[in-house]
Order: sequence, then C-alpha cells, then structure tokens
Amino acid sequence: MLEPISVADDRFQRVVAAFDALNDEDPVRENDAGIARSRLVVQAERLARWVERLDPAPSEALRLAAHCQHLERWKIPRTDFPEGRVGYLRWRTRLGQFHATRAAEVMRQEGYDEDVISGVDAIVRKQGITQNADVQTMEDALCLVFLEHELDAFIEKYPDEGKAVDVLRKSWGKMSARGRDAALGLPLTGRAKALVGRALAGD
Repeated sequence: MLEPISVADDRFQRVVAAFDALNDEDPVRENDAGIARSRLVVQAERLARWVERLDPAPSEALRLAAHCQHLERWKIPRTDFPEGRVGYLRWRTRLGQFHATRAAEVMRQEGYDEDVISGVDAIVRKQGITQNADVQTMEDALCLVFLEHELDAFIEKYPDEGKAVDVLRKSWGKMSARGRDAALGLPLTGRAKALVGRALAGD
C-alpha cells in the first residue's frame, strides 16, 4: 500500500474526486464486474492501479495524471477531425491540450502549486518521454491497460490481423523494459496471445 501524501492527502483526494465527477458524465458506460459505470472513470482506476504496480513510489503528479489522462474526452470526438493519420494526430494533440488545461483548472481551484500542475501537464501531453520517467511510466500503464482490458474488443472491431499486429508492435515499441516485463505476464486469451507473439516475432 502507498503511504498517504502527508498534509496534502485531503487535497489530493478532493482533486481525484473532482476528476471522477467530471468523467462520470461520460455518456459511454462500461460493464465493470456487472455494473454499468462511466468508461472514463473505469479507465482512470485501471491506469492508477498500473501506475502503482509499475512505480512503488509514484510522484503526486503521476498519481493525479492517472485520473485526468482522458479527462472529459468525449467532448472532443474523433469525428470532428479529418480521416487519416494527419487528422488522427491533430485530434490526439488537441485532446492532450484539452485534458491538461481542464486538469490544471481543477488543481488550481484546490490550491496546487504550478510545479505539480506542470508535472501533470507534461505527463498528460506525453512531453519528454525519453527524459521524464513519469511520462514513460504513464505510457507503460496506458499500453498495459489496452493489452489487459481492451485488446480483445479491438481485435473484434478490427478483424484484419495485420492491422492488429501493427498496433501491437507500435505499442511494444513505446514501452520500457519494465512495462514489457509486465505485459509478458498478462493472462491473454488465445487469439490475443497469438497476435502478440506475431508482433514480437516481427511477423
């Protein structure tokens, strides 16, 4: 178990609760152990769990970022941007800016200083991944959540196995050695496991 964040713990909990309240307005619900819950709240909880597994002493900024990485994502739909890779990259960049801005607004209301806000901003925008250990940990956590909880649905949605293998190979390339070790320990289904094997083998 993580130690409390000393005198700032109440503030941390208030901000996380505020993030969850905003994300709970997501119109998309997800079945979580038989209960329909906000997709974004469930994703935040999964990210937070992986962050704690990957980093036994995560910074406060990293713990906060897990709960606002996708803050109010439904407000900027992919359909607002052109199809294709250029449109996709524009969408992802805009999302990062939006998530970071909204998170900063919430954190300032609770009195967080600019150093912590800047730390969350860098993680959410994925800035300096090769120099910032927190950004890399978040990238690992994002990939692990995808592999553990979303890969089967992705395979069903995109039956082209070549596309799935390509996505898996790209995800693997983003991960650190620590993240890859964690990924290799996941209890994947038969088809998902086979596709991961093909991706790692360079098929």
